[in-house]
Amino acid sequence: MRTDVGAHFAGKTAIVTGGGSGIGVALTRALVAAGADVVCADLDEMAASRAATSMVGPGSARAARLDVTDAAAVQALVDSVQPDLLFNNAGITFGGETEDLTLEQWNAIIDVNIRGVVHGVAAAYPLMVTRGSGQIVNTASMGGLMAAGLITSYVMTKHAVVGLSLALRSEAASKGVGVTVVCPAAVDTPILDKGYVGKFHGRDFYLKGQGVRHPLDPAVFAEQVLETVAEDKAMLVTPRPARIAWRLGRFFPGFVQRSSIKFVDKQRRLQDKRAKKELRSAA
Repeated sequence: MRTDVGAHFAGKTAIVTGGGSGIGVALTRALVAAGADVVCADLDEMAASRAATSMVGPGSARAARLDVTDAAAVQALVDSVQPDLLFNNAGITFGGETEDLTLEQWNAIIDVNIRGVVHGVAAAYPLMVTRGSGQIVNTASMGGLMAAGLITSYVMTKHAVVGLSLALRSEAASKGVGVTVVCPAAVDTPILDKGYVGKFHGRDFYLKGQGVRHPLDPAVFAEQVLETVAEDKAMLVTPRPARIAWRLGRFFPGFVQRSSIKFVDKQRRLQDKRAKKELRSAA
């Protein structure tokens, strides 16, 4: 990490939600290495504790149990920490045919991916405005910039996070508060192995859906995030092929939509073939 980036975070306090695994662990580690004091918050308190105790650096980390769908709990944590930085990173996903999603799953992904971010903003933004400083960093996804089929509910929530972030940034700019939204293609985290519905499963499903052969290393992504935040940029889209795809989609939306339709059709054929093979193996 560049020295100037480290200087930006040294001595600052931060909350990272979803800090017990994946991107959250990587962000916590990068922040601690840059000298920040971090609250690693996660619904899984044991995972948060393991993450926090593994950190090494001039900064520090401690664990906290946090359900981001509980607005009062988020407010209480923000009030106690008074963070300079809030990373709204907690998220879940569901992959598969939309008709296979239950209403409970729709509600769950809305509660975590949208309301979880809203709860963080509602708790921390007024504090930062009053103080005249602070930064909010929201984890979205390439799914928040381009609409891929078979992850419909996820795409919906991440589009909401992108919209919230960019709109809030336009308000926050004159109040001394920074807002950044990060939009990675697939990152190599446990989320790639979770959240399948119906016949769709396997991390290749998520990777191919975002045109990715190899998922991004969380540590590399975390350093990119901190550089983006230190420079107070509005958005991070990474890696480079994802930026190219995003720009292509802006100029040629019809082409991208046709590509998405082809992807869905191909995935259906692959999953049908896989299901038939598993049936033959079980017979």
